[in-house]
Order: sequence, then C-alpha cells, then structure tokens
Amino acid sequence: MSTNSSRVGQLLLQASACISWKQDVEGAVYHLANCLLLLGFMGGSGVYGCFYFFGFLSAGYLCCVLWGWFSACGLDIVLWSFLLAVVCLLQLARLVYRLREDTLAEEFDLLYKTLCLPLQVPLQTYKEIVHCCEEQVLTLATEQTYAVEGETPINRLSLLLSGRVRVSQDGQFLHYIFPYQFMDSPEWESLQPSEEGVFQVTLTAETSCSYISWPRKSLHLLLTKERYISCLFSALLGYDISEKLYTLNDKLFAKFGLRFDIRLPSLYHVLGPTAADPGPESEKGDEEVCEPAASPLQATPTSLQQTPPSSPPPAATNFPAPPSWARLSRPDSGILEIDDFPSYFPQFGFSGRVAAVRIP
Repeated sequence: MSTNSSRVGQLLLQASACISWKQDVEGAVYHLANCLLLLGFMGGSGVYGCFYFFGFLSAGYLCCVLWGWFSACGLDIVLWSFLLAVVCLLQLARLVYRLREDTLAEEFDLLYKTLCLPLQVPLQTYKEIVHCCEEQVLTLATEQTYAVEGETPINRLSLLLSGRVRVSQDGQFLHYIFPYQFMDSPEWESLQPSEEGVFQVTLTAETSCSYISWPRKSLHLLLTKERYISCLFSALLGYDISEKLYTLNDKLFAKFGLRFDIRLPSLYHVLGPTAADPGPESEKGDEEVCEPAASPLQATPTSLQQTPPSSPPPAATNFPAPPSWARLSRPDSGILEIDDFPSYFPQFGFSGRVAAVRIP
C-alpha cells in the first residue's frame, strides 16, 4: 500500500506529460463542435427540450467525427464521436415516433382542449375514451334525424362536435343541442346497463352536424373497468342534463311567467287534488296552509283535513296528497297548478300536471 501511494504522489508531483505544446490551434470544426455541445447541454425538459438537447448533441458529435478524421487523425476519436452521434440520432427518431403517435385528429384534439383539458384529464386517459368510439367522426346532413320518437333504440351515447340539433316531441319544439353537448344524455341516464328502451323525443339536425358516438355496451365496459373515467362521465353527463333542464325551465318562464322547481326528482309525487269550489271555508284553509309556522310539516295536514276539496277532478283522484313543505317553499308566492300542461320534460321522465310558483 505504501509503495502504491508513493507512486501516486510522484505522478501528481511530476511536471506535465506534454513535452512541447502545439503552437497552432485546432481548426474551426473543433471549436464549432464544442460550441454545439455547450448549447446542447443547456437544453430544458419536456419533449421539445429533449429535441433541443439531442439535436445539438448530434450536430456536435458529428463535428467531432470530422475533426478527428481530418485534423486529429485519431481513430479512437472518430469511433467514439461517431458512436455518440448515432445514439443521439436514435433518441431523436424515438421522440419523433412518440410525438407522431400522440397526435390526434383535428376534431379530437379540439375536443380535448375544449372539454377535457380544463378538467386536467390526462392525455392517455383521453386516448382510451377516444379509442372506445373507434376514433370515428360521424355526420348528419341538414334535416336528417338522429333519433325518431318511439322507434330509435337507446344503444349509444353521442357528443355533438359541430352544428345544431333540434329536439322535439309530437312535432313540438323543446330545445336545441349545441356543440360539445351530449345528444342523448337523458336517455343514457334513464336506463340501467341491462335495460333497453327507445327515444321519447325526435332529434333532427338543423344544420350540417358532426358527432362522435360510443356504443352503449363498450362504454359501459370501459366505465366499469376505469373508475376515473366513470367519475369523469358522471360529472359531464350531470352537467349536461342540468343545462338542458335549465334551458327548458327558462323557456317555460319566458312563455308563462312562471318559475318551475326543477330540483324535484319527479313533479308527479308533489301534486295534489285541485280545489274546485273556492268557498269561504276553503279560502280560510288556504290561509292556514300558507301561514308561516314553526313546524309546517305538522300544522299543514291538520288544516287540510278540516277543509277537504268539494269536487276534485277525475284526473287527480289517484294522486297522493302533497307534502306541506312542497307548497311552503316561498310563503309570499302564489301557488298555481296547471292541469292540461303539455309534457315539456319527456326526456327526464316528467309527465302529467306540473306545479309552478308565480314570481311576485
């Protein structure tokens, strides 16, 4: 050990091994190679940072090959520089292949930036969703129907990419579907995976439309397998259905001056018999019902028993008695019931009479 350490010390203390330094400097190719290597090592991260990094390194090592071949005349310099240049070029080819593989069609890329990127959905997860619809963009010509009321089976879920679709029932206009809205989200949510059904509305293209469509079985299988995608679709479908409900609610408010309570799961269960004889006794009962109380759930049924309706219409005889909290949502508002109101909510399972509140 002592002998080896002494030899190392001697080598460190010895003068430089170069007997004489070259008087002339290396050529321009050598200096260019070092400049390119310096720029390459200043590259950043990410895909484009790797492009920058390996691009400059490849050019720098190729310059080293030329310098070793023409100026240094060293075979080892040429071989090592050539090997490093080949490795960098292979890395560039791999990056180009990955970038091309990650590239989506224009429609799907715009859909990702509009719908999924704000929710920070990973690109790989989005690719699984797109792969489920076979990456096909379908089209509808003007006045072509996507679904016919009572005929078209509910076997898919579609998202509109461009154009405008008109929703109607029995020839009566309900609302429009605009780009990046689901075309049949209510139908999708109305059925269990094992159930079958048909559309209750007609969907007609008012302009040239394009959309993507997921088969019902394939999408259910994907949602069962991937919990994150299932939560994503639940959020998107819930938002889409609420937008459609508010659109219908605003339409009814503009037409009748009434604000309907769309928070109720089913309007049928909160409707009661309409009093046909507005006599003094019934007016007194109504005043007792509308009077604010500390416990309306207990006080209101008593007043209703004291003033039963004299002649309820036949269509309402089978309806259950309305709970008092549904009528006392706003004590200063008038209550109005419409018997023969058209079914404006066919997609959501709402039919029959509708309870509405007049805004003062």
